[in-house]
Amino acid sequence: MKEFELKYGCNPNQKPSKIFMSNGAELPIEILCGRPGYINFLDAFNSWQLVKELKEALGLPAVTSFKHVSPTSAAVGIPLSDSLKKACFVDDIEGLDDSPLACAYARARGTDRMCSFGDWVALSDVCDVTTALMIKREVSDGIIAPGYEPEALEILKSKRKGNYNIVKIDPDYVPEAIEHKQVFGITFEQGRNNFRIDADLLKNIVTANKDMPESAVRDLIVALITLKYTQSNSVCYAVDGQAIGVGAGQQSRIHCTRLAGSKADTWFLRQCDKVLNLPFKPELGRPDRDNVIDGYINQNEEDVCADGNWQKYFTEQPAPFTAEEQKAYLATIDGVALGSDAFFPFSDNIERAKRSGVKYIAEPGGSIRDDLVIECCDKYGMAMAFTGMRLFHH
Repeated sequence: MKEFELKYGCNPNQKPSKIFMSNGAELPIEILCGRPGYINFLDAFNSWQLVKELKEALGLPAVTSFKHVSPTSAAVGIPLSDSLKKACFVDDIEGLDDSPLACAYARARGTDRMCSFGDWVALSDVCDVTTALMIKREVSDGIIAPGYEPEALEILKSKRKGNYNIVKIDPDYVPEAIEHKQVFGITFEQGRNNFRIDADLLKNIVTANKDMPESAVRDLIVALITLKYTQSNSVCYAVDGQAIGVGAGQQSRIHCTRLAGSKADTWFLRQCDKVLNLPFKPELGRPDRDNVIDGYINQNEEDVCADGNWQKYFTEQPAPFTAEEQKAYLATIDGVALGSDAFFPFSDNIERAKRSGVKYIAEPGGSIRDDLVIECCDKYGMAMAFTGMRLFHH
């Protein structure tokens, strides 16, 4: 297949639309089910690069959940604790611990379940049955992977009345070194960002604390590779082999840090016993539970604990999750990694990161206020590496 005609571009009025190889070569994909659209393919090709690089860097199966050309999370295949399984709604999955790929999916899809609603999934490895069964029950637009076990493929084909978008990509495909895009009829050309992210990138530790354990190196690599495919400006919090808070596309660095930090906080608070034991009505669907949990933690538009509201969601009225309780719980969190796609211009980013348990940081360095940022890290005993490499993505 040398080209594939799309229904329309980013919006229904943008026609005609297609994908093709400008050199006339065959596309490196097979469409096994469905009819992916323009944005689907943007998510598919960006997300595939992310998981491919994560697998190469860490040697573990990797999964990412994408929405609107940025990852909601990315993770590698590390077993989940019982409380994390419950928080990610996968405590009922048989054989989860036997599939590292399924563990990676559970983490990636379970991190920011509201943002992952209607996502695109990328797998670094051949999709197995356990992973397919979990994907089947989530609201998702499609998946890209290097292959599918026969039974797993049939499971996925049954999704969305047989219209679930399933793409198989050639894992050996290597794109040309120069890439092009058009904006307003003007063609841009640049070298592809083939910069390799690995442990060597984290050797220039500029803080008084030089201790960077292997787990922190792993988490910083997860954060940095996630940032490489996140719309800039962006920062990423990571822990335990997964991205737990991604702040994408903000004009201000501190806004990125706050946004990602609030997502990381929500992820931690989802694992609190008070949240895990909410008395949901058994008929309440998974997406509705996600919305209610977010409202319970973040006190959003609707007070889910109020009279007249709680009866819609719970079998009994839960006690509110107070700000004091949340602050006390988050104060126990430590060892979180934080990556930034460009330098931190002010120390306020470090102050905000500390509130979400950050202990390890990787950023390019190069700000005229680097000394103030380092000083703030030293105040909290953080270890920070200067990578010397910006990771903007647009």
